[in-house]
Amino acid sequence: MAVHEVISPHALERFQRPRNYGPLAQFNGHARITGPCGDTMEIWLQVADGRIAQAGFTTTGCGPSRAAGSMATECAMGKPLEDALRIERREILEALGGLPTESEHCALLAANTLKTAIGDYSSKVKPGGSPQCKDCSKDACSSKQQRPDESEQEFAERQALTQRMCQIGYKLVVLSGKGGVGKSTVSANLAAALSLAGKAVGLLDVDVHGPSIPKLMGLDGSRLSMHESEIVPLEIGTLKVMSIGFLLQSDRAPVIWRGPMKYNVIRQFLKDVGWGPLDYLVVDSPPGTGDEPLSVAQLIGLPAGAII
Repeated sequence: MAVHEVISPHALERFQRPRNYGPLAQFNGHARITGPCGDTMEIWLQVADGRIAQAGFTTTGCGPSRAAGSMATECAMGKPLEDALRIERREILEALGGLPTESEHCALLAANTLKTAIGDYSSKVKPGGSPQCKDCSKDACSSKQQRPDESEQEFAERQALTQRMCQIGYKLVVLSGKGGVGKSTVSANLAAALSLAGKAVGLLDVDVHGPSIPKLMGLDGSRLSMHESEIVPLEIGTLKVMSIGFLLQSDRAPVIWRGPMKYNVIRQFLKDVGWGPLDYLVVDSPPGTGDEPLSVAQLIGLPAGAII
């Protein structure tokens, strides 16, 4: 049976002429989700004064997916965030006048993508309502004040690090008390899962003596490049990867570095790598409580979390 014979006029109209189709040029909330059916939907939001001012979407799916994405963005526009978060599959289906049973999952994908895009916006906003990285331009920001014991170079480096880190929503450090327990596997899978959920993610491997992230991510043998004054991380979709392993001649090359040198390398990875705006930075730390994990904890700042 043809699709137009089993869906409502409202759904058919959005099947043929979806509204709000296409990405927004300016947005502060975004999500990309692939459903169990294989369709991938993306939603972009422009939030202003606690309401969804604009919304756009794309989908790789067919007509019902376009209709569901269209209606989800229509239902969301103009609503306060808390009301938009309540939009469920049922509400989208009712607004469309129904979809074929085998296509109702499209409405669920649209509802989940919308919620994730709202969550993406919320993760970048402090409780007071201002984006986290706005503080970097304020005179009250601690990075604007030179400490009494800092040289001019140290002050400039701390400013550069702070400005880089404030573009990252959440920093997650994966730790373990001993080696060989799967810490790098957890880090790689966590970063990949967040990336597949539509998040902008960085994966940083600071295990100086045994970097395994390049092999786990299928990037062993890859080399880094520079753009202007930034180190360019390797990219897999929306996932950016950085590891000391990319600097070694081979994965068998020995690394004999003492504490200060390891601290400087970690600092450089955080300060000089062109991470750009990230939703999450996942840090694969070496085992134990030595220089590397302590250095990361001192450098990345808040908000941060640990998986042990």
